[in-house]
Amino acid sequence: MSAQRRPETRADWQALADSLSFESRAFIDGDFAPATSGETFTTINPATGERLAEVASCDALDAERAVAAARAAFAAGGWSRLAPGKRKKRLLELADLMEAHKDELALLDTLDMGKPIGSALGDMAGAIACLRYNAEAIDKVYGEVAPTGEESLALVLREPLGVVASIVPWNFPLMMTAWKVAPALAAGNSVILKPSEKSPLSALRLAQLAKEAGLPRGVFQVLPGFGHTVGKALALSMEVDCLSFTGSTATGKQLMQYAGQSNLKRVYLECGGKSPNLIFADCKNLGRVAKHAAAAIFHNQGEVCIAGSRLLVENPIREAFVDEVLAAAETMQPGDPLDPGSFMGAIVDEAQHRRILDYIRQGVEAGARLRVGGQALDGPGLFIPPTVFDGVTPAMAIGREEVFGPVLSVFGFDSEDEAIAMANDSDYGLAAGLWSQDIDRIMRVTRRLHSGQVFVNNWAGGDQTVPFGGVKQSGNGRDKSMHSLQEYSELKTVWMALEP
Repeated sequence: MSAQRRPETRADWQALADSLSFESRAFIDGDFAPATSGETFTTINPATGERLAEVASCDALDAERAVAAARAAFAAGGWSRLAPGKRKKRLLELADLMEAHKDELALLDTLDMGKPIGSALGDMAGAIACLRYNAEAIDKVYGEVAPTGEESLALVLREPLGVVASIVPWNFPLMMTAWKVAPALAAGNSVILKPSEKSPLSALRLAQLAKEAGLPRGVFQVLPGFGHTVGKALALSMEVDCLSFTGSTATGKQLMQYAGQSNLKRVYLECGGKSPNLIFADCKNLGRVAKHAAAAIFHNQGEVCIAGSRLLVENPIREAFVDEVLAAAETMQPGDPLDPGSFMGAIVDEAQHRRILDYIRQGVEAGARLRVGGQALDGPGLFIPPTVFDGVTPAMAIGREEVFGPVLSVFGFDSEDEAIAMANDSDYGLAAGLWSQDIDRIMRVTRRLHSGQVFVNNWAGGDQTVPFGGVKQSGNGRDKSMHSLQEYSELKTVWMALEP
């Protein structure tokens, strides 16, 4: 793929799509194979309704095989005890392979879950950066020497956990995979990846590249399938030492129960969000800020855990600001995901499509003012345009629950204290935004917002150097940064008695 001319037009991307062949088997212990049961599930292109592939549907038997292979690989030490510099070299080789095949990897995510190809290419850049960051970090993490008297020597060592199971979502398939897999592999663990059944294709292609990069057998495995089968089996396994998950809060709670029922494996969760975006009247350039506020909810069809789905606007500017948001929304309409000019693509599947439309119906019935959108688009594919509700109250479902679609709820506020109270009135605490030119206000409000991350005069800013995660029912633990790498290692204390 890398030797071909880079795709630039919709026709180029369609031609590349037509040339692809999909790996659809599970990757267990270094080889691709059907599920033990022989069962498969169909993955669909949501933009066209066309069948892409019949993918292996793994279950508990496959999980058992993969866990045994992962444990054996960890015990053998070919990866877990490999010198950090040598692990780094292998992971950098994998990153280079991803770079060489980034168009193909991005296209797989676009075909599988409907996101625009431009967005998918951005995801690939993030995934590759994540792998390279963690690869470069692993030979720069030091242990500690504790302060003791001359009669003792105390060391604090960092060691890999063992077997890590990573369960990733469908909205950013390969980028979320990188966020979980890269630090776990870098730390020396054996990793079993369970991609979403809605978007498994890029994970299976990654397995091919990992094999080509020379990762030992059993160190990285991919089990496509459903959460209630193979996902549950991994969570209940007595031989899995850590479970890392991104997805819904309800599923996250269930996984914590499974961990408690089994071996008390550590569980890192990045769950749902209902993120507030606070617009104060002193912010500059309402049109520019409105474009950011619109993109904060309509990017990736609103299928984003940190989507700025609650827009809190100071009342003196509320009407003017909402008008600017509506104007921005007109430029963000859904289109063919293979068209590089499309801002939004298709909703991932029929179930999510119905869920979003049901929330829109509830918003209308609750008395919120529908300003734009609200109806599915006609024709093939699953498309919903930007939808904006004004006059939303905290009691309404669209104002409290995670819709995970292109639906914006607008609230008004009269004071700073009221804005903070409204922002914090949520079960979630994944992200929050704040737009103001008053530095004193910025410092006050950022400290009082109950959120794992706060974006000031931007939305979703950051890079691989800063942690990503939430508080309250948005989960625990962090992706990205050195904090994530440390979560996939265990501390060991060594206390030596010295002869006088």
